[in-house]
Amino acid sequence: MTTDPRPGGRIDIDRDAVRRDLMKLVLTIVELLRQLMERQALRRVEQGDLTDDEVEDLGSALMHLEEAMDELTAEFGLTAADLNLELGPLGPLLPRHRS
Repeated sequence: MTTDPRPGGRIDIDRDAVRRDLMKLVLTIVELLRQLMERQALRRVEQGDLTDDEVEDLGSALMHLEEAMDELTAEFGLTAADLNLELGPLGPLLPRHRS
């Protein structure tokens, strides 16, 4: 991004970079939600709250969502590590095993 030093000057924006950064933010949020859903599903399976069919359906849905995430990150030239925001003293947003 460059700016024109004159008052009222235009800002040149790299549209591809903006698009990639926006997709990075969206995919980070989706990945966070996917991991939270996965943990909740595992908790429910361990507690025996689900039927065998529900466990199978849930596993398939989570697997398809993970595959879609892999495809989208590859399409935009991102890695799982790119989606992991560092939150300073709180550490990383996502568990490191996925990064």
